[in-house]
Amino acid sequence: MNFTEEQIQRYSRQIVLKEVGGKGQRRLREAKIFLIGAGGLSSPAALYLAASGIGRLGIIDADKVDLSNLQRQILHTTATIDRPKVESARATLAELNPDCDVRTHAELLTVHNIESLFHDYDLVIDGTDNFSTRYLVNDAAFLLHKPLVTGSILRFEGQLTTFFTTDRVQPEGTIAGPCYRCLYPEPPPPGMIPSCQEAGVLGVLAGTIGVLQAVEALKLVLGIGQPLTGRLLTYDALAMQFRTMKVRPDPDCALCGPHPRITRLLEDYTVSCALPPNRTTAPPVA
Repeated sequence: MNFTEEQIQRYSRQIVLKEVGGKGQRRLREAKIFLIGAGGLSSPAALYLAASGIGRLGIIDADKVDLSNLQRQILHTTATIDRPKVESARATLAELNPDCDVRTHAELLTVHNIESLFHDYDLVIDGTDNFSTRYLVNDAAFLLHKPLVTGSILRFEGQLTTFFTTDRVQPEGTIAGPCYRCLYPEPPPPGMIPSCQEAGVLGVLAGTIGVLQAVEALKLVLGIGQPLTGRLLTYDALAMQFRTMKVRPDPDCALCGPHPRITRLLEDYTVSCALPPNRTTAPPVA
């Protein structure tokens, strides 16, 4: 299927890039990306993915727009307060680019629906704000062979990494990973990491990390550049400093280690209160 003159004009600044071209733009049109959440991180990610020409975006969020969201969740406006976030998101994205097929789900992501929701998408962007959902998303993406771009923010700092972007058919005895459980085998104790409501977050920080999530997704769809697989990118807005550290597979990882103990989704993803030995830090939350 060829592009219309209007589409060629719309995407002309990308098509002219030799790393994209017409072939790459067709890849974008054929791509299907699932976003978890319609909040601070997913807002800029969804806007730029739709603008770039992604063919289908799936968005799941059970919340309604609240006044306190508008400082960072740029998919929404004052006029959409009290509307379901997914409805607000769909309307905004349709105005930006009617070429994008936006599929919305006004429900919670659970162990019972995650596999069917992930099934028809090429990759997943995680913009959640709680540990329970992050472990669920990590496990489902690994088991279903879906690349996963995950980000988090708190106060003036953000984190970003990408999982599961290479073929995980490994020689016997080697480790397929890393995954989120390699970074954080167990969630922190309750109260150790404050929420954004308790600790605050600089609104524009969501834009920085969310846009970087979109960049990672576009690179994966186009097959260009080097994704953050095996690396964790951290951003300190006050110091205006990015750092990248290696993330190595955990040989004892319950999910992606050579002797996995998690081979299917768990029945309950309620976070535990235990923290493994020598593990004293945890990621910020969106």
